[in-house]
Amino acid sequence: MNERSLVVFGPGYSGASIAAAGSSAGYAVATVGRAGIPSLGTALGTATHVLSTVPPDETGDPVLAAHGAAIAAAPALRWLGYLSTTGVYGDRGGGWVDETSLPAPDSDRARRRLAAEQAWAAIAGARPLDIFRLAGIYGPGRSPFDDLRAGRARRIDKPGHVFGRIHRDDIVAAVLAAMAQERPPGLPMLQPRILHLCDDAQTEPATVIAEAARLLGVPPPPLTPFKDAWATMSPMARSFWAANRKVDSRATKAALGIAWRYPSYREGLRAILAAERGADDLREGGA
Repeated sequence: MNERSLVVFGPGYSGASIAAAGSSAGYAVATVGRAGIPSLGTALGTATHVLSTVPPDETGDPVLAAHGAAIAAAPALRWLGYLSTTGVYGDRGGGWVDETSLPAPDSDRARRRLAAEQAWAAIAGARPLDIFRLAGIYGPGRSPFDDLRAGRARRIDKPGHVFGRIHRDDIVAAVLAAMAQERPPGLPMLQPRILHLCDDAQTEPATVIAEAARLLGVPPPPLTPFKDAWATMSPMARSFWAANRKVDSRATKAALGIAWRYPSYREGLRAILAAERGADDLREGGA
């Protein structure tokens, strides 16, 4: 049996990359998509590490509903991780939150997330649990470049309203660093470790889109007044724009012994575009 065995619930955009990196790092990896959640099989019997990227729905956390008892009883399990969101902090009027800040969710979606965090803490018992609170995820295939090319990018004008973001590859690096730390069991129901995955350059979204347009060599979309944009936003988009906060991740980087590979959107966007253009060069060259 492999000494390190990882089960990833939710092999989506971030989860699949974490699973691939875990495999490269020597973990025996099993991934479980939504369709497979009800019938996981025997993977939990040998799992040393469990990570869930699956969000809760109106009825609660689907992973814990199906496998909470099995996770709690997993004999080899020594680490749990849960990808959550900085949305649990609610609106802070542009102020800062750090890893010690108390959550203050102000939407049903954020309240469900906080409830899921608490449910994972209950399941973890004495075993180490890392709650990763993520800012907006971007990376290859999920960036402003895609929106600009599709003609759906909008630069919404709301001065002073910033968003945090985190590159997918930095999520992967942080999760693997946390998994590699051999932390001893603690007392049941102690507060789990809170980790912030948010880069160092929280910025107005219009600025990020303008930079992406500059890198592509295309004109940026015109600024749209916030009140006009609000009228056409989806409920989810409105929930994002209803909250304004800055997220401090310095304690997280210190705890994990890492630095962000992409400390701002500038480095992240340049890397995405370079990778895209490199792939195009390879296709054109037949390699």
